[in-house]
Amino acid sequence: MVVTAEPALAERLARAITLAGPISVAQFMASANAHYYATRDPLGADGDFITAPEISQMFGELIGLWLADLWDRAGRRTCAYVELGPGRGTLAADALRAMATAGLKPPVHFVETSPVLRAAQAERVAEATWHDDVATLPDDQPLLIIANEFFDALPIRQLVRGADGWHERLVACQDTLFLPIRGKAVPDAIIPAALTDAPPGAIIETCPAGVAIMQALAERLVRQGGAALIVDYGYEGPAIGDTLQAVRGHTYANPFEAPGERDLTAHVDFATLAAAAEAAGATAHGPVEQGAFLTALGIDARAARLGPSVAADRDRLVQPDQMGNLFKALALTAPGWPAPEGFR
Repeated sequence: MVVTAEPALAERLARAITLAGPISVAQFMASANAHYYATRDPLGADGDFITAPEISQMFGELIGLWLADLWDRAGRRTCAYVELGPGRGTLAADALRAMATAGLKPPVHFVETSPVLRAAQAERVAEATWHDDVATLPDDQPLLIIANEFFDALPIRQLVRGADGWHERLVACQDTLFLPIRGKAVPDAIIPAALTDAPPGAIIETCPAGVAIMQALAERLVRQGGAALIVDYGYEGPAIGDTLQAVRGHTYANPFEAPGERDLTAHVDFATLAAAAEAAGATAHGPVEQGAFLTALGIDARAARLGPSVAADRDRLVQPDQMGNLFKALALTAPGWPAPEGFR
């Protein structure tokens, strides 16, 4: 389902850039994704992309059991289930069903701003409470937090190396044709030491929004107790590379065309997220590759029980040439909480 909005986002962005000048890649990405997710359900065969929970119930079930195991070893305290960017609610529904078999039936809290996706989530997890951001999450109990393919959609800054130093990468426009350009110089002090001498044309990406959210979550865990699991595609930085990409109809597209009509994402720097969490006092575990993580949790045994019909789904989730290596898992635990399975 797509909800139309007038005037078109491309026209509004073009007008703003014409009046005030080029904007940062982060501003462009934030505006494009805010419109994109607010106006459609992008998931599934009829959408633009598919995520692990939509591939197989095994993904959500194993995550649910992973949480239940932590909860059990932490003393079976009253906890809340929190999911950031829960898509259609499929992961939550599968995880909650699996958790219930272990006796864990927590209240559910979703961080979601899209009215279209909130409606889809309500069909699967009717008892959920919705939040616009993490600030309003419960503050009186431990939190069991899941973020699957959430951080990759947060806006990134791009810094490009020129012959005379590093510059912010901006987005300019001609009519409604958007294109990246080199903007003002930035101080070398903000560039990781290992990358300061990168060749001209090299690009570094940072995600201030992701770091801020990770710090906020870690601070909650330190104060309240609990654990978090972040699953996404990415790398352990710092690193050079332009990973900004767009997907439309399950096909890669130009990220600067048709803003608000394509899903914009960038690879997640897990090392930076882990460092932000540990600076706030939480313990980071991993990252580990998704294939290894799901294998350690018992996906092969679960697939065998479900039968031959899920073999292709299992392979898509764990095989190195599919989602197994590119996607990674990072866990956080509060002080005093046990080490999670899959990261030892």
